[in-house]
Amino acid sequence: MAVDRLLPTDESVELLALVRELCEHELAPHAAHAEETEAFPRAAFRTLGKAGLLGLPYPEQYGGAEQPYEVYLQMLEEIASAWMSVGVGVSVHTMTSYAVATYGTEEQRERLLPDMVGGELLGAYALSEPQAGSDITGMTTRAVRDGDSYVLNGTKAWISHGSHADFYTTFARTSDDRTHGISAFHVPADAAGLSFGAPERKMGLTGSTTTLVNFDDVRVPAGNLIGAEGDGMRIALSALDSGRLGIAACATGLAQAALDLAASYAKERQQFGQAIADFQGLQFLIADMAAAVESARATYLHAARRRDLGRRFTREAAIAKLICTDAAMKVTTDAVQVLGGYGYTRDFPAERYMREAKVTQIFEGTNQIQRLVIGRDVLRSV
Repeated sequence: MAVDRLLPTDESVELLALVRELCEHELAPHAAHAEETEAFPRAAFRTLGKAGLLGLPYPEQYGGAEQPYEVYLQMLEEIASAWMSVGVGVSVHTMTSYAVATYGTEEQRERLLPDMVGGELLGAYALSEPQAGSDITGMTTRAVRDGDSYVLNGTKAWISHGSHADFYTTFARTSDDRTHGISAFHVPADAAGLSFGAPERKMGLTGSTTTLVNFDDVRVPAGNLIGAEGDGMRIALSALDSGRLGIAACATGLAQAALDLAASYAKERQQFGQAIADFQGLQFLIADMAAAVESARATYLHAARRRDLGRRFTREAAIAKLICTDAAMKVTTDAVQVLGGYGYTRDFPAERYMREAKVTQIFEGTNQIQRLVIGRDVLRSV
């Protein structure tokens, strides 16, 4: 069921039509098989890049579409509803490109952004480490200046697109200062000394490869430092604010797909001589699912509109990530219940939706971390 979206311009309406066509013909038909075989959807990212959908929020002068975030996120939601691994991948790539787009030099933007937003270069965000997840200040990966280069050593963990990405936006220590000693680097995938662990064996999002990334005397030009030395913490947290909105939109798209599946099945499934959709108890369950999806969408759009206006949105991004991902977990679980025994089989995508929803409550800041962010922000403003 197509969502009746409120979009700000005729251009964004046309963009929505393009996204829906690509979702219907290029994404949805391949999702189930790719997830079952754990096949990385590189071709899908190239298709979206050629259609201009990997650079929606970025400037036109670098090949982007220069769309407001409220439009980008709604397009992202459509993609995630068709194929969650691709939706999350677009969100990750957009966040990965953010560092160069926002903090890079003009030379870096002109050199790197066109291929990033055009789909030729797929990015990965190398921030987390085995012992430094939510606590960014605990990272131990180091970058040491050596003449006209930096030499990186360490290990990053839980990296989406690991071993498939063409570049890694990498955060490493350039001093021992806990908060001001982290810097950001653009690391090409063909850099000598870069290697990868075996793909993680995950519950869901099996089409989205996740690995360790090892840096063993990886040498990158000093010109690949993004921002100044010590700016890494500020860059990482700023990117995560926007990235959390991407995950919120993806989670909403996943919940919408589960709602659509449940409603369609309920109208077809017959019990006691009538469709189960005719039973009030089932209607109430569908109503609660719909309310959760609509509430989630409104929450991420509120945060996006604040971002588009240039207003602070850290608290709102955390709220959106919390609300949307919890909604996705609830709605996908309820979808399995609506389908009954069939919901527990792989003949229908309900069980896959449920498995995919769980990680949205974990990555890019667990929902417990979101509560910390929200609570501290509220108390700070009193």
